Amino acid sequence: MPKKSPSARRNGAALPAWWESRRAEARRRFDELPLPQRKDEDWRFATIEAIRLDEFQPGAKGKTPEAKLLARSQPPFAVAARAVFANDRLVRIEGAEELAKQGVVFEPLATAIEKHPALLQKYFMAHPVDLGAQKFAALHAAHASAGVLIHVPKNVELELPLVSFHWIDAAKTAVYPHTLIVAGENAKVKVVDFLGSTDSKGGGLACGLNDLLVGPGAKVDYVCFQRWGTAVTSFQLNSTRVEKDGEARSLFVNLGAAYARQESRSTLVGGGARSEMLGLSVGNDRQEFDQRTLQCHDVPHTWSDLLYKNALDDRSKSIFKGLIRVAPGAAKTDAYQNNRNLLLNPEAEADSMPGLEILNDDVRCTHGATTGQIDQDQLFYLMARGIDPRTGAQLLAYGFFEEVIDRLPDKKIGEAVRAAVAEKFAAMRPKGKAKVSVRKPAVRAAKASQAKKPPLKGLKKAINVRALQGLAK
Repeated sequence: MPKKSPSARRNGAALPAWWESRRAEARRRFDELPLPQRKDEDWRFATIEAIRLDEFQPGAKGKTPEAKLLARSQPPFAVAARAVFANDRLVRIEGAEELAKQGVVFEPLATAIEKHPALLQKYFMAHPVDLGAQKFAALHAAHASAGVLIHVPKNVELELPLVSFHWIDAAKTAVYPHTLIVAGENAKVKVVDFLGSTDSKGGGLACGLNDLLVGPGAKVDYVCFQRWGTAVTSFQLNSTRVEKDGEARSLFVNLGAAYARQESRSTLVGGGARSEMLGLSVGNDRQEFDQRTLQCHDVPHTWSDLLYKNALDDRSKSIFKGLIRVAPGAAKTDAYQNNRNLLLNPEAEADSMPGLEILNDDVRCTHGATTGQIDQDQLFYLMARGIDPRTGAQLLAYGFFEEVIDRLPDKKIGEAVRAAVAEKFAAMRPKGKAKVSVRKPAVRAAKASQAKKPPLKGLKKAINVRALQGLAK
């Protein structure tokens, strides 16, 4: 287990006895729970050997000057508030005082322990983590001190999003970002987390968790940009609970890390509750994205829809295991689950295990998974217009994600997702000749076209990628 946090005052606030007691209990659970084994059903297909814990330590001193760190922590859209953390240390928080005038709490976790103990005692990790990462949830509970508590009271609607940045800023550093969102009755809020490393090739351990508590009639939109360094081991655990007529929407954008496990559990506990679970991943080299989800319908007349899409290049890998669970009394459930994978390289791998557990016969539930390669005719269409095969394949993958991105109601956040995906593709440098297979006549035609017009550089300059949505779906 990584060493204990170096101080109870890491973010400037002493920790009360009840919090320390919880941390001690979490450390005990972590020590008791075994490390996952490949034979465990919840870890099927995962590369267990990629998980390393002992070499990382929390609370390391950062190496990036504060001004430079803050300059990198500027979201590409207007926000109501911003919090910035580096190596789990608070760097700056902005906008909290203005939000407080509306009764909204936007508080660093370390100070929220003192200022809002009732909220934390009631809601902090109050719902189960039961998709396989119980040991890592205990690790998070034992160390969590960075992140924000967000409480939006009854009938308060926030138009602009609240954002947090979490940075790994030193070698062999462990971070434990936490976001707790509590939306009161008929409240409305959008929250965006940015997770990244100051060194794009750096390592570290990230063990984050976010809880979404959606009250009656409330609406919560949550987006997480995961862009850790390429040597990071990442765990991101999500729990969403939606009450009567509430709506939750979450999107996890997975672009970074060497091994990234994301678990997401959505529980619908009130009639009319709705949950939309979205995922988007771009893998290259030997990246591995491990996705485990659970849609729980506990009462009648609830709705959920899951759509996870992965585009995989080189020898990258994705794992999806999802389950829709309908309780005996949950009649009139309407639930969907879809995992779609696009292989940009024949050596890439996608393993999908969708599932249903239905204990009521008056429901409508569907699930499915598809895995395929780039369509040769679509690729030829782009090559005939002077686009090289690798860029063409990436453009088609870019359009492949539009079905996910278009579901975001905030179009400026959607554009930020598109920009992040385009940046990831631009960073995926060719390794030798492209391995995309194309019929010989198409290759000759493309070469003839390229002789007249050189390939365009850059994804955005090559073609209007949104026009590819119809091709790539």
